[in-house]
Amino acid sequence: MTHSSDVILDRMMALHPKIIDLTLDRMWRLLERLGNPERDLPPVIHVAGTNGKGSTQAMIRAGLEAAGHRVHAYTSPHLARFHERIRLAGELITEEHLAQVLDECEAANGGTPITYFEITTCAALLAMARTPADYTLLEVGLGGRLDATNVVDRPALTVITPVSIDHTQFLGDTIAQIAGEKAGILKRGVPCVVSRQHEDAQAVIEARAARLGAPLHVQDEHWHVEEDHGRLAYHDDTGLLDLPRPALIGAHQVQNAGAAITALRLLGQGEEACAGAMRNVTWPARMQRLTRGPLIDAAPGAEIWLDGGHNPACAATLDETLSRLPARPTFAICGMMNTKDVAGYMAPLAGHLAHLTAVPIPGEPNTLPAAATRDFAEGAGIPADTAEDAASALAAIVDRAPDARILICGSLYLAGRILRDHA
Repeated sequence: MTHSSDVILDRMMALHPKIIDLTLDRMWRLLERLGNPERDLPPVIHVAGTNGKGSTQAMIRAGLEAAGHRVHAYTSPHLARFHERIRLAGELITEEHLAQVLDECEAANGGTPITYFEITTCAALLAMARTPADYTLLEVGLGGRLDATNVVDRPALTVITPVSIDHTQFLGDTIAQIAGEKAGILKRGVPCVVSRQHEDAQAVIEARAARLGAPLHVQDEHWHVEEDHGRLAYHDDTGLLDLPRPALIGAHQVQNAGAAITALRLLGQGEEACAGAMRNVTWPARMQRLTRGPLIDAAPGAEIWLDGGHNPACAATLDETLSRLPARPTFAICGMMNTKDVAGYMAPLAGHLAHLTAVPIPGEPNTLPAAATRDFAEGAGIPADTAEDAASALAAIVDRAPDARILICGSLYLAGRILRDHA
């Protein structure tokens, strides 16, 4: 009898003592038992990078769908429900279908050690292989070289968005080492779109591409993108495109848009797809303005934003985004994981925040205690205190400044709880 997906997912959490254990051996074993579904996918676009890979993938999907294509998409982590990770021919996987493929993977695995991300990735690949579509978008979970998504021999295209320092306990502690992991998605002869990179990252990517004969399409060399009077100006060797600015908020989305447009053009898509990518893209918890729910009801005069960025590069883009918004006292409600560079995250925000309230992330064993988050904020020169949760933090802010701009930030896991419980 098939159980609910939540029950099966809970069991899968216990199949390996570590949440992250980077190797592909367990993937190959289970995929073979499942009949190698990774060989039966519609043409694959594989997306890696430290920042921007989810937004870039969302734009590529919006563009392909605007051109009439049916698109599978796999992404992680989810925000409110696991089903968000798997999109089949444009629609989120149904509960019945998800439970079915999870059941099959659990049975085929036979209780042998495998991480949660690995076995659920196998389930996604199984569902995608069985559902007709025109393209498959795979977002790397962590790194690239040994990531569970890196099992497709010959994708149609790969994309590497900006590489920065993150997940150092798994990927290395230099830009060059981390870029080496990201560049692990490059395949022999397969073109790769490369966003603007630190010079150390670019050198590593270029060296691996040369060894594999993988043609690179590099920002500022093969393609250029900029915002121009509220529009998006893109040009490459085939010409100039005048497009709407991407619907996602933030100056960094211009660069992500350029990578998405380059990918679409390499896939043979025209201007209609590129314009649709800009107009139709949605990607929650990336500088998302909340417009309804209990938090809005509790603070009718406030402007509430949600952002799940969690590393120093994300904070730098957040800093730039805040500087472009109309002046307004800005208060943060911040929860972070204890695996992150919290000091590096706080530093770029110091000039924008009137005050920060630190909160724990509910249900997360690796949450940083609120008091520690507060101490990091104060160390960056941000006045800070703590609260038990986001709702009580909001109430205290509204009591002080009813018309404040309130930024809920620091973690995708916190953002997911907000969307699930309050929006």
